Amino acid sequence: MIFNPEVETLSREEMRTLQLKRLQKTVARVYGRVPFYRAKFDAKGLKPEDIKSLEDVTKLPFTVKQDLRDHYPFGLFAADLKDVVRLHASSGTSGKPTVVGYTRNDIEHWAEVVARCIAAGGGKPGDVMHNAYGYGLFTGGLGLHYGGEKLGVATVPVSGGNTARQITLIEDFKPRIICGTPSYVLRIAEAMKEMGKDPRQTSLKYGIFGAEPWSEEMRRTLEETFDIKAVDIYGLSEVIGPGVGIECHEAQNGLHIQEDHFLVEVINPETLEPVEEGQEGELVFTSLTKEAFPVIRYRTGDVASITREKCICGRTTTRMSRVKGRIDDMLIIRGVNVFPSEMERCLLQVKELAPHYQVHIRKEGYLDAVELCTELAEDVYRQINEDLNHDFVRKLKGKVERLIKEECLVSINVSIQAPKSIPRSEGKAVRVVDERKNNTRTA
Repeated sequence: MIFNPEVETLSREEMRTLQLKRLQKTVARVYGRVPFYRAKFDAKGLKPEDIKSLEDVTKLPFTVKQDLRDHYPFGLFAADLKDVVRLHASSGTSGKPTVVGYTRNDIEHWAEVVARCIAAGGGKPGDVMHNAYGYGLFTGGLGLHYGGEKLGVATVPVSGGNTARQITLIEDFKPRIICGTPSYVLRIAEAMKEMGKDPRQTSLKYGIFGAEPWSEEMRRTLEETFDIKAVDIYGLSEVIGPGVGIECHEAQNGLHIQEDHFLVEVINPETLEPVEEGQEGELVFTSLTKEAFPVIRYRTGDVASITREKCICGRTTTRMSRVKGRIDDMLIIRGVNVFPSEMERCLLQVKELAPHYQVHIRKEGYLDAVELCTELAEDVYRQINEDLNHDFVRKLKGKVERLIKEECLVSINVSIQAPKSIPRSEGKAVRVVDERKNNTRTA
């Protein structure tokens, strides 16, 4: 099902015409209403009327997350507070939170793009959708909620946590769709198995997962565990929240970007120059329709590529690859760059292990030591009589270390632990524990 075929199947020329018109309007809005952007434009000698083509977007200044923190809370708003009907914010665990606002039109547009996403992910009017994304200041829960209502699905606002109740509602309400972070939905499956229930026997047919990078191997794990089709949804609060893009369930091959609302670029994060289509780089988004909190060339920190090849689902929108990781989550191990999601891909190829892991970074003398912690599958743990010193565990550790060496090109110490040793998350999974600075990073 295509929710809005009039827009989602536009020709490339028609889409570019629409994008340019909206880009020019957005640039004029921020220049006239946001002193930060006016100063940035003036420093470059730019005026709104200088934007005559889509290619002129590269003349515009970048925006980074620190800019949002520096203008906390409302310094980058392009609408008066009397016209703002919703505020969301980040957790602010590493400093001032980033605050975003929405006018009534912004909320309508947000619901529209998320409705398109749910339809692309397999949803249709009349379905029941179990929404396990967190509600509150985090944009995930309410973003999916309003999109579900716009599409016409019965949305269950269960939020995260209280896993036993989640299972009861899945059994009683018989949803066809589940939404949440992949790590938490796996926790639901784990709890079902602990209760003697089979996750494959639920009513679920489709899963819409996001808010953390996850690998193709994680997709296979989720699909096999629940007997569903799993698709990746993308978004970030600074741009709008969930709904910027999603995979279609037909192809599961690249996330369709809602291009009438978001102009995408991919740049080399070091040179800041655009990269060729198909090459990986940092995703950059310019919002085209937001009123309260428009962003110009926002550097997301997410690493991906884009393609404009036609998709079998019939949509003509640009697709982005699944996010490989965040630039600031990239680990440099003895000169080799590696993302946690790349190690996840290796771990999930080993059926003797559970799909849970953490990377711990410690200081040993003058050097950084990296340890990948994972768990034995429960049935394997029982077979070796819960003996982690068993020869089987030693050989398995060597196998995993060799696999990571072959596929990620790094040598890393692997620690295989008992089941349920690694903390479970009810939202975004904590994948990197940096003990050098006593902080953690979500997936």
